[in-house]
Amino acid sequence: MDPAARLARSLRSEIGDRRVLAAIAAVPRELFVPPSQLARAYDNVALPIARGQTISQPLIVARMLELLMLRPSDRVLDVGTGSGWHAALLAQLSAHVWTIERHPELSVTAQRNLAAAGIGADAVTVIAGDGTRGLPEEAPFDAINVAAAAWPDLPVALEQQLGAGGRLVAPVGAAGQQLVLLERSDDGATLRRTALDPVRFVPLIEGR
Repeated sequence: MDPAARLARSLRSEIGDRRVLAAIAAVPRELFVPPSQLARAYDNVALPIARGQTISQPLIVARMLELLMLRPSDRVLDVGTGSGWHAALLAQLSAHVWTIERHPELSVTAQRNLAAAGIGADAVTVIAGDGTRGLPEEAPFDAINVAAAAWPDLPVALEQQLGAGGRLVAPVGAAGQQLVLLERSDDGATLRRTALDPVRFVPLIEGR
């Protein structure tokens, strides 16, 4: 069995969304890890990449994708590109992804990784910049994925850029992080906040 498909299969007991599992099976994780980590590319663990960042644990990534309840027509903002794997998976499940990375060299690497996986600019726009500010010129978004831990709370700019009926998933906290799901009502008037799984992510940092 293909290793990406085997990874997806290993997550079936905890991830019920078949579209998420299909996305994981479709994207070779080995294309998004540094050469030193190739032997562990399909292990269910976070792995180090450049600049002290990580490619997140597959189970946590799958859980975040499941919580976002993505639709093929969705416009998605991804904060914290890293190596690009999370953005690649989001692209399998939505119409377009804008992904922001504060380290320009990681943005370059992510773009190269995405191209190697056959994912072009028509599916993912890679931006070097401050993810805490979001991307107001493209807002509102149907879904926002934050792959770094916000502290003491989510940036207000990201909440404001979540469209009516939109979902936002992010880790929040310092020593004790939790995944948080924000859901904006269909009329856009209210936000519902749900604290979920304990997690561990690198911190979300303002500015480049």
